[in-house]
Amino acid sequence: MRNVRQVRSIRRVLLSSLAAIALLTATSSFAADTHTSKPFSGIKVNGGMVTHSKHSPHNVLTLSDDFKVPDTPAPHWQVVDSKGNVYLLQRLVIKDDKFNRSITLPSYILDIAKVQIWCAWAETLLGEALFDSPVK
Repeated sequence: MRNVRQVRSIRRVLLSSLAAIALLTATSSFAADTHTSKPFSGIKVNGGMVTHSKHSPHNVLTLSDDFKVPDTPAPHWQVVDSKGNVYLLQRLVIKDDKFNRSITLPSYILDIAKVQIWCAWAETLLGEALFDSPVK
């Protein structure tokens, strides 16, 4: 009877250890697929950051909670890749003064060197946030 209890106790410890290892591995792999930019800097957008995350097979950009939407007529998401190609994407502000805090990038954008907030109406760069190195 005592041996049965010992075996059960050892099983519980082993299962708990395996669960902890699995959780740590999952957390580590998620952290490896996340990149945070430097703060936005520009004429109208200063502060807040953007986080890149990989939700296979999609790349997603998310603005930080402290990001302030600029008071301009048509702010848009814009991405610049490592080769200098510029991609004007969707509007930042949507109906009823809400805004797109996150955006899923099209598959043709292969990497991201910086994220810009662009005023499509005035054709002016409002601010940009750089990554330490291009993210894929």
